[in-house]
Amino acid sequence: MGKESVVHSLLFAIRQRNKRGLWLYADLRSHSFSPASLHLQLHTSNLGIQQFPMDKEAGCCSTHLIEGDGTFNAEGLDNFIKQVKLAECGLSYAVVAIMGPQSSGKSTLLNNLFHTNFKEMDAYRGRSQTTKGIWMARCVGIEPCTIVMDLEGTDGRERGEDDTAFEKQSALFALAVSDIVLINMWCHDIGREQAANKPLLKTVFQVMLRLFSPRKTTLLFVIRDKTRTPLENLEPVLREDIQKIWDSVPKPEAHKQTPLSEFFNVEVVALSSFEEKEEQFKEQVASLRQRFFHSIAPNGLAGDRRGVVPASGFSFSAQQIWEVIKENKDLDLPAHKVMVATVRCEEIANEKYSFFATNQDWCDLEEAVQSHIVPGFGRKLSSMIDACLSGYDEEATYFEDSVRSAKRRQLGEKLIQLVHPTYQLMLEHIQLETLDKFKRSLHDALSGGLGFANAARDCMGSFIRIFEEQCKDATIKQADWDSAKVRDKFSRDIDSHIAEVRTAKLSELNALYESKLKEALDGPVEALLEGGGDDTWPAIRKLFHHETKTTVSEFSVALSGFEMDEETNEEMLLKLENYARGIVEGKTKEEAGKALYRMKERFTSLFNHDSDSMPRIWTGKEDIRAITKTARSSSLKLLSVLAAIRLDENVDKIGDTLVLALVDHKKDTSASVSSRDPLASSTWEEVPATKTLITPVQCKSLWSQFQRETEYTITQAIASQEANKRNNNWLPPPWAIAALVILGFNEFMTLLRNPLWLLVIFVGYLLSKALWVQLDISGEFRNGMLPGILSLSTKFLPTVTNLLRKLAEEGQKPVSANSQRTPANPPHMLGNFQGVESSTGSSKVTMENGPEYTSPSRHVKEQ
Repeated sequence: MGKESVVHSLLFAIRQRNKRGLWLYADLRSHSFSPASLHLQLHTSNLGIQQFPMDKEAGCCSTHLIEGDGTFNAEGLDNFIKQVKLAECGLSYAVVAIMGPQSSGKSTLLNNLFHTNFKEMDAYRGRSQTTKGIWMARCVGIEPCTIVMDLEGTDGRERGEDDTAFEKQSALFALAVSDIVLINMWCHDIGREQAANKPLLKTVFQVMLRLFSPRKTTLLFVIRDKTRTPLENLEPVLREDIQKIWDSVPKPEAHKQTPLSEFFNVEVVALSSFEEKEEQFKEQVASLRQRFFHSIAPNGLAGDRRGVVPASGFSFSAQQIWEVIKENKDLDLPAHKVMVATVRCEEIANEKYSFFATNQDWCDLEEAVQSHIVPGFGRKLSSMIDACLSGYDEEATYFEDSVRSAKRRQLGEKLIQLVHPTYQLMLEHIQLETLDKFKRSLHDALSGGLGFANAARDCMGSFIRIFEEQCKDATIKQADWDSAKVRDKFSRDIDSHIAEVRTAKLSELNALYESKLKEALDGPVEALLEGGGDDTWPAIRKLFHHETKTTVSEFSVALSGFEMDEETNEEMLLKLENYARGIVEGKTKEEAGKALYRMKERFTSLFNHDSDSMPRIWTGKEDIRAITKTARSSSLKLLSVLAAIRLDENVDKIGDTLVLALVDHKKDTSASVSSRDPLASSTWEEVPATKTLITPVQCKSLWSQFQRETEYTITQAIASQEANKRNNNWLPPPWAIAALVILGFNEFMTLLRNPLWLLVIFVGYLLSKALWVQLDISGEFRNGMLPGILSLSTKFLPTVTNLLRKLAEEGQKPVSANSQRTPANPPHMLGNFQGVESSTGSSKVTMENGPEYTSPSRHVKEQ
């Protein structure tokens, strides 16, 4: 058809439709006016043809997904996903499809509902097929991203009456990938048996349940050209028809009682006629469009959908689903009607094998065996194999005996091979679960106080019988399998577990009593060694024997339940005794390694604290020599205690030797000048080398180091005493006083002859006293002679200057006072008072550019 004829036809249609005041959309995509689609719009007030605005359709990106011959446009789908950026949506997208009879207005509904640009039928050119295959586009302006598929109409004359395979495949594809499926149907078809896609829905329901994992899909039935019958009366009839279709569909065993609502949400809406009531139709479509906004949100149209494929995998998922649908036998029935006996028997055997492999009972049994023991496993599986073979015999009974028997034997072998892994897994479960029960039973028996030997013996016999009974219950009569190896392995596992538990229990028991010994000996032994007295080792021995005897006795009673041989029993008891001895010896070695630190700690404690544990203040009355001797003697006693291990009651002379060699050696110097040093040896008399911790030579070395490190403490104490003595005595020595009297006799006589010098001396005394107080001379010399002199040299001149300034200011005050009033006191009394105040009462001397010094005596007076 040429351009002129097309335009002529279009203008004619415009004139005819203009009488009703309707909008007209003409899609001339099938003509070669331009590469893009041409849209025209007409209003009753303007008969001219205008270009239709493209805003509403911008971004729909319509794509031919599946050709009419079933070819999947994988490249086009990938381009579509890139254009609409579907891969970025994650799970936030929805898929809508529409199905229904041919020429029922599906594309028109989608274009008005989603602002797409699917090709629509030109009613004035006749009713024919418009959409071929499946088209896909994006719903413009709807969030989240929504994809809509326009399916080829069903029941079209172009494909014919018998060619319904593509209709079924496309409908099944739509149900498999869509969240919402629009079922477009005429109002007057409700209630009819062969209308409204009922046969198609029945087939789709049946095959979908078997092919795919069911997903929750919303079926939105759109009733077109609604009549006067209210929707409230139409909807129950439609729902009843849908329920009947669902009830009639054969279902797997797991979904026999599953309601339709488990897989589908059924919604029903009605729309007025597009041709008769276009304005009302558009209002209803606009209202319906609102329901697709946020359709995947809770309570949305597809709010409870399941099994959503991420948007990035949508292309691959759709291709695989379409491939499965294309290869399905139920949807592509074979044309063969006659088969030879061999082929038919092969098919029957394969069908029975496949039926057995997919049988719900076998699948349930196989799944159950994956996790636990199944009671009656052998009986159930033998019955299933018998039923499968019997079914083969019934269907193949009319074929040749030799072929039927051979295929039956092959079928039996395949079934045995199929169930063999499950049988082996069953035996493994029996072995593992029985072994676990044995372990728990043994643990419970031991926790209940039963002896280990009795508990192990009783549990072993009981559970071996249980294991043999369960293996017999799992036996399959069609298979000749031996479970002797499993039985032997089970016995070995039980023996291994008993040995493992025995070792663990003995170790646990041994650790328990070792911890008791450690708790009972470790702390007390350390405390006794820190005391370091004459009774230290007798107390340690007493503690050691008592705790060891008690613990070993309890350990012996606990070992009796294991029924071990006498030699092993004695060996464990001896090991525990040696452990107790090792605790004492180890703690003693540890303390011997800290001997010098312990000695200094003992010396410091006794030297710096009195008998009441109060810190000593070295006032000069203490006898430092006696205190030092006492502290050193106590430290030497501690060294003698740590020098050797004395768990055996053997007498030694370590203490006497140390006292004689280190403390009293000066007394015996005259008596034994030529005798050798008793500490010049590496061993002690009557003490084995294995029990020696500190040799005599080491003791001598430690004592020398101890004396050197404690000399400073003693020196400090002596220095503190001397400092206290000096601070408490400011008078010069008596000889100095006598020298002053003798040598100063002439000066004293001069003062008696001239009393004026007494006044000068008195004033000098007052100034000296004031300087003494202000400079705090006694406080400055507490830190030493040199620091005191340096400090006074910096303070002396500013203090004298300030003191003279103060005296001058005090001397000017009476002059100003006499000019105003008569003084209440005589001038000489006021002057004396001011002089004293100036010399002794001043408390602060401030340097011009220096710090302020405050007298301690002033602070005392102010407080």
